[in-house]
Amino acid sequence: MKIEKINSGHAISMSEDILQKNIIKLKELFPELVTENKIDFNAFKTVFGDEVEEEEEYYRFTWAGKSQARREANKPSTGTLRPAKEESLDWDTTENMYIEGDNLEVLKLMQKSYVGKIKMIYIDPPYNKGKDFVYKDNYKDNLKNYQEVTGQIDSDGNKISTNSDSDGRYHSNWLNMMYPRLRLARNLLKEDGVIFMSIDDNEVDNLTKITNEIFGESNHIGTLPTVMNLKGNNDQFGFAGTHEYTVVYCKNKSKIEDLNGIPLTQSEIQEYSFEDKKGKYKKGATLMRTGEAGAREQRPKGFYPIYVSENLSEISLNRKFPTDIEVYPTTKEGKEMSWRRSPETLKESLDEFIIVGNKQNISFYKKQRLEEALKKGKKAKSLFYKPSYSSGNGTSVLKDLFGFRVFDNPKPVELIKDFISIGCNEGIFLDFFSGSNTSSHSLIELNFHDKNKRTFIEIQLPEEIANSSESFKNGYSNIAEIGKERIRRVVKKIKEENPEKSKEMDLGFKVFKLDSSNIKSWDGNPENLETSLFDAVGNIKTDRTEEDVLYEILLKYGLDLTLPIEERIIEDKKVFNVGLGSLFICLSDNITAKVAEGIGQWKEACSPEICRVIFKDNGFTDVEKTNSVQTLKRYGINEIRSI
Repeated sequence: MKIEKINSGHAISMSEDILQKNIIKLKELFPELVTENKIDFNAFKTVFGDEVEEEEEYYRFTWAGKSQARREANKPSTGTLRPAKEESLDWDTTENMYIEGDNLEVLKLMQKSYVGKIKMIYIDPPYNKGKDFVYKDNYKDNLKNYQEVTGQIDSDGNKISTNSDSDGRYHSNWLNMMYPRLRLARNLLKEDGVIFMSIDDNEVDNLTKITNEIFGESNHIGTLPTVMNLKGNNDQFGFAGTHEYTVVYCKNKSKIEDLNGIPLTQSEIQEYSFEDKKGKYKKGATLMRTGEAGAREQRPKGFYPIYVSENLSEISLNRKFPTDIEVYPTTKEGKEMSWRRSPETLKESLDEFIIVGNKQNISFYKKQRLEEALKKGKKAKSLFYKPSYSSGNGTSVLKDLFGFRVFDNPKPVELIKDFISIGCNEGIFLDFFSGSNTSSHSLIELNFHDKNKRTFIEIQLPEEIANSSESFKNGYSNIAEIGKERIRRVVKKIKEENPEKSKEMDLGFKVFKLDSSNIKSWDGNPENLETSLFDAVGNIKTDRTEEDVLYEILLKYGLDLTLPIEERIIEDKKVFNVGLGSLFICLSDNITAKVAEGIGQWKEACSPEICRVIFKDNGFTDVEKTNSVQTLKRYGINEIRSI
């Protein structure tokens, strides 16, 4: 048995190849459509017949560059995410992440580790107003573009691209930016996952159209007018603008019973003014069906008498005393209706109804329990408005944290908290246009109040800040620096104000930064070809650490970047144990079979279901390589690879 070497082009040297993955799925369903790993379109037309649209005129949404944007979503990335422990909080224990980088590349890199794992996505993308559009995609080498934007390589001073409305492809440029990102984002969502997207009038129609195409029109939950400025923006043409929109989709509506509610306010809690032995309640929905013609004929089982004691204190389905009042489901005018429940169903919950009215006009109302309402929340309305949603509140919160005006009109914390309450009771929350980082701030506060366990992944391009801004004058050079500092300050505030309760929370975050591959032979940048030929002996780049390589391996293997990692020195060589023995990595030089023996013994102690081992290819001689393989095989380890 030989050690398999992972070279350029190997599946593990890059992010998920989504196109090939989909071809495999298609081949499983219709093997006759795939020949030599290519789609036979003639066979496709034969199989699907009339279901294939071939007419010139049919309903579709298209724009300049759509085909290229679609292909980009399927193109793998050879980049990596490098750990930045010095900028992180509670690195060893936290499950939260803050990732600096172009979100298109980062979303590609997440396709193996996080596909189908994200419960909720929230994004506040560029609104395409002609001056704030910094995501310039060059589909030939998007990682190179990211390096240009962040000043890592020379770009003739042209680091930020605007999308001026004088550009003939103003909307197309925006759509080409959004389309591949939304396609990749959908892959990451769980089957019952949801995505909330903030947008204004400029692109709300286009956003809805491309999301209909990517998620399916049937999975559109709502487009919610979201009031941010009740006074109105008088600078706006025609009407003083008071709102923007929140566009909401789910991945698979059939997998969701309903969305969660939003938390009750204090005034709403006070409405639960009645109390019995089960706790506080208020008057809920009526038992009677009203306004339906022929209700008795349509639901004959719902037409029956309910008996009420003479003093209006007891309710029963059987007459207990001659003086009991017989109540039928009729209106004041005598129109026969139908109870909402059959007698069998009503019998099980009879004590949960209250009697309202007098002897001549009796109604029954369900007790709405406070305990249940606090747990489920209040169903959100399609018009989103609270005074706390004011954009001025978002500005004030940041100013209070930093002591100066950080951004103009960032999203308010209370708005994003309500979004998260609706879409994510627990699980992983993702924001890949994180900006000022309102979303992680909101999630941390929400976890503190409702004690739920949500974790976050924030992604932000380290976009440079204007020299004239207050943020720059206070020492911040890019948006990502502000985002990370905001989390630190929110965490510090919670710990100072609630030292005991905060100990139970995950208040840390791991920082990762997008970069080219740590491994020369995996680097997909053609400009590095000449250099890599001369450096073939040392495969790991000289400015990269073992931990850089470790996390790239996790990412390319499809493992969670927050898995527990234990380090141990075996025969003077550092060995990483990932996921309690599921993966061992040794990137040292002069490895011997004794190191393999130590790994085997460590594996036995962990007893993982699956165990894999990765070495540095030039880390041992051919003899020691052969001996190490044989040693690991004795411990039942058969997947052994080198980089």
